[in-house]
Amino acid sequence: MSPSVGARVTRQSGTNFYYAFRILPEEKRRAIYALYAFCRVVDDCVDEEGGEGEAGLGRWLAEVHRAYAGRPETELGRELAETVARFPIPRACFEDVVAGCRMDLTTSRYATFADLRVYCERVASAVGLASIEIFGYDDPRTREYATELGLALQLTNILRDVGADASRGRLYLPLEDLARFGVSEDEVLGAARDPRAVHPRGLQALLAFEVERARSHYAAAAGALPQRDRRSMLAAEIMGAIYRDVLEEWARRGHPVGGPRVQLGKPRKFWIALRTIPRVRWGR
Repeated sequence: MSPSVGARVTRQSGTNFYYAFRILPEEKRRAIYALYAFCRVVDDCVDEEGGEGEAGLGRWLAEVHRAYAGRPETELGRELAETVARFPIPRACFEDVVAGCRMDLTTSRYATFADLRVYCERVASAVGLASIEIFGYDDPRTREYATELGLALQLTNILRDVGADASRGRLYLPLEDLARFGVSEDEVLGAARDPRAVHPRGLQALLAFEVERARSHYAAAAGALPQRDRRSMLAAEIMGAIYRDVLEEWARRGHPVGGPRVQLGKPRKFWIALRTIPRVRWGR
């Protein structure tokens, strides 16, 4: 049997999530692939050159509504219809993801972290809240875990992608944080253009502060996960472990703003997944 559209999109994207998804039973794996593929295609509407922008977002949101009504028109839509028929994913999760991507069409700066948090909760925490419906959970507090882990993952992405986002005219670091450390937008954008330049002291302090903020959300996620749902959240815990390692590697390299994106090799990601399994399942 040929792989589903969701599986193809997930595999081709090279996402760090792939190693977490592989441990799931087939039905849940197929569903999470469909969810990820949806997030990927709507993100491409606003991030890729030649993306469809608002028209694409509207088209995919309409396909989500058709999927919930059992009348999808695309192959991915049919996979989404199968997913939402089997798992109780709130429609609002998909709507929030689209709303977050729409913010990338209209907003290139965030005055405060509170403003940025709205964006992160839409594009990342909403995905986490959808995912846990597929993974399965018993304790309502697991929703707080999903929200906090989503924030941590998105903040990690923001930090390692400062340069790439700058090339699109976007700066996700809150302007109140730049002001706090006496850093101008030009300093950040200049570092993105010249990755070999030594960061000014203020910029280095700013980036270290943002790393600590991301770490605090990983810690909040860990503290929020109820013991009874730990095993069912194994895939999420693998995602978190891989992304936490990405964050620490980015910090270890001196918070590079430009240049190649910090990534982990396949063997390292595989090893992180392997060492996470006994920690989650048996507390080792």
